[in-house]
Amino acid sequence: MWAHRNKVAVAGVGYSKLERRSGRTLAALTLEACDAALADAGLLRSDLDGIATSPSMPRYGGRKGVDEGIDIVTPWYLADLLGAAGRVQWIGSTNGMVTQSLIDSALAIIAGLCDHVLVYRSLHVPEGRYVNFDTAHAVGTDQYLAPYGFSMPPAWAAVVLRRYFELHGYDRRDFAHYIAANRANAQRNPHAYWRGKSLSEADYIDARMIADPLSILDCDIPVDGCCALILTSAERARHLRQPPALLTGFAASAYQGASGTPMNLEDMWSGARALGRRLWDMTGLTPADVDTAQLYDGFSVLVLTWLEGMGFCRDGEGLGLLRDGYGDLDGKLPINTGGGALGEGRLHGMTQLAEAVAQVTDRAGVRQVPGGACALATISNGLAKSTAFLFSRDS
Repeated sequence: MWAHRNKVAVAGVGYSKLERRSGRTLAALTLEACDAALADAGLLRSDLDGIATSPSMPRYGGRKGVDEGIDIVTPWYLADLLGAAGRVQWIGSTNGMVTQSLIDSALAIIAGLCDHVLVYRSLHVPEGRYVNFDTAHAVGTDQYLAPYGFSMPPAWAAVVLRRYFELHGYDRRDFAHYIAANRANAQRNPHAYWRGKSLSEADYIDARMIADPLSILDCDIPVDGCCALILTSAERARHLRQPPALLTGFAASAYQGASGTPMNLEDMWSGARALGRRLWDMTGLTPADVDTAQLYDGFSVLVLTWLEGMGFCRDGEGLGLLRDGYGDLDGKLPINTGGGALGEGRLHGMTQLAEAVAQVTDRAGVRQVPGGACALATISNGLAKSTAFLFSRDS
C-alpha cells in the first residue's frame, strides 16, 4: 500500500467558461480558471510555488500548438502571467495527458519541493476541422495510416466500437439509454457546454455518423477553455476554504499493444486491466469500495473498456449494464455524474478529476451521490500515458 495514501489533497477547483470558439484568448481563459481555483481554495497568486500541465495542442496533420497564449499556454508563460515567476520553485510539463502532471505534482509536494501546486489544462479549438490530415507529407506511422483515412481518433475509436458490437452482439440502440442519461447529467452541471440542450434516445440513434458505428454524439465536444486544480498537503488543505479531496492513490499505464494500431479493443482491455491491478494494489481498495466512477469518455466506447478493465464487470457485460441503468445517477455505480467529456467538454481528463473531487467533498449539488466517500477517475484509453486515481472523503 502507498505510504503517502491520503497525504496529498485537492483543495480548490476552477473553471473558465467553456465555449466552442471563444472570442477571448486561451491565455485569458486560463487565467480565469486559475484565479477561480485559487479563490475556491482561499489562496492568493502569491501562495503558488508550483505549476504543472501538459501544454501540447492535440491536432493531427496540422499545426500542433505553436502560438503561446493563443492555442497553447505553457507553465512558464502562465507563471509570468500570474506574476509568480520569481516565487515558483517547481514546474512540471509532460507530453502525455495532463493527469501525468497531477501525479508529478503530488510527488513534488511529498518530496517537499513545493507547497501549493496549480495543475491546469487549457485547450483551444482551431479554425477548420482539427482532425483533418492536411499536411503534404506523411511520415512515421502516418505513412501507413493517413492514405486510408485512419489518421484521426474518431476512426480509431470506431474500429474498437465495431469490434465490441460484433463480439458481444450489441448495436447502437444499446448505447442510447446511457448517452441520453449522460446528457441529463450535464444539465445538472453549471460548467457543461451542453447544459440547456437535452438529448433523447431517439436523437442518439438518428445522429450523424462520423465513422460508422461512431456518431457525432459518441464524441466529446472540443471547446476553448480551461480547468484548474490546487494541490497541497492534506494537512494544509484542512486549514483552507473548502473540504479537501484526499488523493488515496494513483496508477499510470505503460502498456503498449503489439497491434501497431493507435487503438485496439484487446490492447485497451489489457492496458486497463494492468492499470486497475496496480491501482487496487497501491490503495488496498477494490471496485466494491468505489461509490462513483468518472470514466474517460473522449469517445463513448472508452466508458466500456474502463468499466470492464477496472474490474467492475466482465468483458462484454458493460454495455448491457449501462443499457439497464447501472451507471445512472441513481444506479448501482453512478458514472460521469457531471456529463463527462461528452457533456461538459473536452478537457483531457480534467473533467473526470474535477467531478471526482466534487463528489467526495459534497460539492456536486443536485448531481451529488449521497454518501459518496470514494471516487474513481480514469483518463485516456488504457494504453501508455493513461492514468487512474482514487479520491476519498476526509473523515
